[in-house]
Amino acid sequence: MISTLLVANRGEIACRIFRTCAELGIRTVAVHSDADENALHARLADTAVRLPGATPADTYLRADLLVKAAVTAGADAVHPGYGFLSENADFARAVIDAGLFWIGPPPEAIEAMASKTRAKELMGIPPLGEVTASDLPVLVKAAAGGGGRGMRVVRRLDELSAALESARAEAASAFGDGEVFVEPYLESGRHVEVQILADTHGTVWPLGTRDCSLQRRHQKVVEEAPAPGLPDGLVKELYALAVRAARSVAYVGAGTVEFLVADGKAHFLEMNTRLQVEHPVTEAVFGIDLVAEQLRVAEGHALPLEPPPARGHAIEARLYAEDPAHDWAPQTGTLHRLAVPGSVRLDTGYTDGDEIGVHYDPMLAKVIAHGPTRAEALRKLTHALDRTTLHGPTTNRDLLVRSLRHPEFTAARMDTGFYDRHLTGLTAPASDPHAPLAAALADAHGRSRFGGWRNVPSQPQTKRYLMAGEEHEAHYRHTREGLTADGVRVVHADARRVVLDIDGVRRTFEVTRYGDQVHVGNTTLTALPRFSDPKTHLAPGSLLAPMPGTVVRVAEGLEEGATVEAGQPLLWLEAMKMQHQITAPMTGTLSELRVALGQQVTPGSLLAVVQAPL
Repeated sequence: MISTLLVANRGEIACRIFRTCAELGIRTVAVHSDADENALHARLADTAVRLPGATPADTYLRADLLVKAAVTAGADAVHPGYGFLSENADFARAVIDAGLFWIGPPPEAIEAMASKTRAKELMGIPPLGEVTASDLPVLVKAAAGGGGRGMRVVRRLDELSAALESARAEAASAFGDGEVFVEPYLESGRHVEVQILADTHGTVWPLGTRDCSLQRRHQKVVEEAPAPGLPDGLVKELYALAVRAARSVAYVGAGTVEFLVADGKAHFLEMNTRLQVEHPVTEAVFGIDLVAEQLRVAEGHALPLEPPPARGHAIEARLYAEDPAHDWAPQTGTLHRLAVPGSVRLDTGYTDGDEIGVHYDPMLAKVIAHGPTRAEALRKLTHALDRTTLHGPTTNRDLLVRSLRHPEFTAARMDTGFYDRHLTGLTAPASDPHAPLAAALADAHGRSRFGGWRNVPSQPQTKRYLMAGEEHEAHYRHTREGLTADGVRVVHADARRVVLDIDGVRRTFEVTRYGDQVHVGNTTLTALPRFSDPKTHLAPGSLLAPMPGTVVRVAEGLEEGATVEAGQPLLWLEAMKMQHQITAPMTGTLSELRVALGQQVTPGSLLAVVQAPL
């Protein structure tokens, strides 16, 4: 029996595993980097062990440190979570060699399937040889790991070399393995997967299908179970292929077999030899705890011959600290408030006041809804997200709400090209036009104190805010009756709550302020000074950091005075396991280069200036 479990991971998945351990009476051990010293997962565990350093390469990707931490803390089992070393056969062997329970498949199964190239060979799928124009488009893909990192779509042959180099660098940073390969890229199709669970006694459960077609940067955003609208014959084929893949490597534990479904056919993609981020939707539909089942299988218990029956439908949405309108740039800062209605399940690695840093994945939480039908689960999830309180960095919450309400999604006609087609419309500014006035009235609360009464009406007060990238002004007056605003009747106003009568309809606005950042309901504003600072004006052609990160690459030979072409890559930033390319905005001369290799930058930092020809 397992008595003490170390989770060799961080964030949301570590917290989720600890929750199950608490229910089973298993003591828990967390590991944390220096950047995660005060992270929620480190606080929730019974004990925690420090991994010196901040980057994944120095901490969560160090198998030797993780095994040492387990032994030092007295753990008798290790759960790898997902990401990092969860699909690393050498790590699994090291855990087993230390005499500990490994909560996962045998190292040999990981070795066979964790590399996507070897998995395809095992399933009889020949690799793509030398790429020619007739093969385009193709997908460059990391052989190890997942989560959309180390993946690039290539549509022109002259882009292949750069894509290979960039994917190798990103894969090495995220997984400690820079191997990549090339496969044909299907422009549209549905990403469908089968959850499996296998024991050491020969039983393999196919636990339904999941649809994970809504993706950005090849990373899933919305997942649901079961995959809607699949013919019974295709579902049976997917089950058979998934079970065949598991049996071919004597699989044990939880795993996922992934497919791209196009033109009614299933195309094998890979087998993930670990728990998936989207496992909660399967748990909701089958009424089981997959982590608890993993632990029981590791202890040698046999599964029943048949899985429990599936009931209803479940949908999961991933909340990310990122800006979908600006190339999904990751965001950092203080998460002041995260509150989700209690009608749904929330899996998160953050709580109010936590810092979102630059070193790890930008996922904040997963919100999961279950209902008797897809329509009911969808309505419940959309309602919960729409009423979620999120104060802090920019997130994808509004994008998720709009995605779930999009006709293609509600009709289950989505595919992996959903965001390629609809992103512009889904990220169009749509803030509440009365939010600036509500913010101004809340800020004015308590300021209407007069030294003496004057019959002369006061001049209107003006406050300026930045909302959805545009400047807005709010006007109000102090009168005998209190605060008034043109065209709107102010029913009530204090520092936290403003009630307005707008054309006969009463609306209530909850207002919260953190420095210059003001949240009015779901609308975020930035309070602007009364007069602009002339020092903030930038020269034309200035390149600003779109996100926090580290300069991991500078174009070869790039220096001040060099001639650059429009669209030419100049710098590469890395943050939260993602690399972002900074390109020249025009053809001209690089008049300023403000950063160097290895330098850390903050959002809005001046990186370089490209001057147009005179």
